[in-house]
Amino acid sequence: MIYKFTTIITKEDKWYVARCVELGVVSQGKTIEKAQENLREAVELYIEDYPKSKRSFSKKAPLITTLELTHA
Repeated sequence: MIYKFTTIITKEDKWYVARCVELGVVSQGKTIEKAQENLREAVELYIEDYPKSKRSFSKKAPLITTLELTHA
């Protein structure tokens, strides 16, 4: 089965942190490519451990927006 997930990668200090939005799985790497690779592996392990009977991950893309805040 093919799953499509949304990922967000941010730079935090010397590391790139990759997050899978739908599953809440997080990984990191020294490069963007390594962070993506590590996240892919983490998500694969997450899905392996998830009971097959409950694997109905949402096929709808999450709504991603921005938040603007003025703080004095």
